[in-house]
Amino acid sequence: MRLSLHILPTIHLTTMPTAAKQISPAMGSHDAEKTGFRVLGAISFAHFLNDMIQSLILSIYPLLKGNFNLSFAQIGLITLTYQITASILQPLVGLYTDKHPKPYSLALGMGFTLVGLLILSVAPSYGILLFAAALVGTGSSIFHPESSRVARMASGGRHGLAQSIFQVGGNAGSSMGPLLAAWIVIPHGQTSIAWFSAAALLAIVVLWQIGNWYKRKRQEAKSKPAKAKQHHVALPRNKVLFSVGILLMLVFSKYFYMASLSSYFTFYLIDKFQLSVQSAQLHLFVFLFAVAAGTVLGGPIGDKVGRKVVIWVSILGVAPFTLMLPYANLFWTGVLTVVIGVILASAFSAILVFAQELVPGKVGTVSGLFFGFAFGMGGIGAAALGQLADMTSIRFVYQVCSFLPLIGLLAAFLPNLEGHRRKAAG
Repeated sequence: MRLSLHILPTIHLTTMPTAAKQISPAMGSHDAEKTGFRVLGAISFAHFLNDMIQSLILSIYPLLKGNFNLSFAQIGLITLTYQITASILQPLVGLYTDKHPKPYSLALGMGFTLVGLLILSVAPSYGILLFAAALVGTGSSIFHPESSRVARMASGGRHGLAQSIFQVGGNAGSSMGPLLAAWIVIPHGQTSIAWFSAAALLAIVVLWQIGNWYKRKRQEAKSKPAKAKQHHVALPRNKVLFSVGILLMLVFSKYFYMASLSSYFTFYLIDKFQLSVQSAQLHLFVFLFAVAAGTVLGGPIGDKVGRKVVIWVSILGVAPFTLMLPYANLFWTGVLTVVIGVILASAFSAILVFAQELVPGKVGTVSGLFFGFAFGMGGIGAAALGQLADMTSIRFVYQVCSFLPLIGLLAAFLPNLEGHRRKAAG
């Protein structure tokens, strides 16, 4: 079945048309319509499918814990396995594809995810579970750097908006994992995970079509006269490295805290409020859906008011709510996690585009570094927090993690790229 990009706009998240309408008329109607709706919508939809599949691993932890009699530390090691696999490989994939772009590597990466998913559905032992998780991580390591490049190529100059549209697909997909686990996997058992191979096959078809567009775009770029270079920020190398280091610390803060919610929130709710597994999964879905909603805000707002402002507000601004969470009742826990999800999620698109502007011309390398670091911090966070939960309690984990957003104070040391760019243009 050949799925043309001309029909891909009909397969999109409900948030995409709204985001696409925010594209500036100054871009030109042709570019806005062709790239904003079609390519960005398609890559976001593929991200939706990719992260929906990945989120199944996190969402079936209560099932796996019971089936294999796992400790919290072993649960954390599953997350560590697939996220560290992605963390190590993504910068290498990005560095390689900056020099040797591979349009069809997107479909190849989804093939690894498909195989990992099928093995996960029939894994007879803990070791095989870890192997399946590693395959899923390998698929992510190939998917994310090149997908981020596609989003930037299709942005028409609105890099923050493009990254937000791309990211919202992934976060919306992640939010579906708990619902799918509660409705399908938990009632029907581990083997029902194989049913989601249909989503992986659909993603491969979509990504193959994106690869066709990517290949044509590169060929067109080679045949056209070189355009006048844009004004890039030329900061001293030490300043760039220092700024990248701060951004990585902010990513550490965000994803270490996110690991506490994505991996252990269901256990926290069951322990503190005696909820059923299905009810806890619904609460996790609400949080992840709030993350998806917040993601679409960060990029467009950063395009308008500056990315440093978005980074500052989204990381440090969430601290009052995380500090209150461990002491809230069930109702306010639900409210606070929604607020936390919306605010915290707006950070990554702004951080990624900020880093790409610090190191122009290295989209794949920068994307691979930051996606890889984010995955790595999520994995290390899950493993470390699982060990901490075994040693103390799951409630103590949330008391410790509530202080992580205070690292957002470091955003004050980031350079004002907008000011530097105006000077360069002048």
